[in-house]
Amino acid sequence: MKILLDGNLPHALRSLLTPRHGVSTVSYMGWSTLENGSLLSQAASNGFDASVTKDQGLAHEQNLANLPLAVVVLRAKTNKIDDIRPLV
Repeated sequence: MKILLDGNLPHALRSLLTPRHGVSTVSYMGWSTLENGSLLSQAASNGFDASVTKDQGLAHEQNLANLPLAVVVLRAKTNKIDDIRPLV
């Protein structure tokens, strides 16, 4: 599975997912300036299967049902790796 990590997540999350999946970050892809809708469209057109974010409002801002990729919204206390690690 090809996964894109949003810019609001710690880069260290990549290493927790990499052994089983191909993981890239928004920063690595050069997409840091893209807004949510454009970012998700770009991810889909570049073959990503899923996008992982901590953006709680994303579901209210975008029509996720019409996207050709899955969107996983993490619900953690902070975006620090120690708070996110248990969700993996």
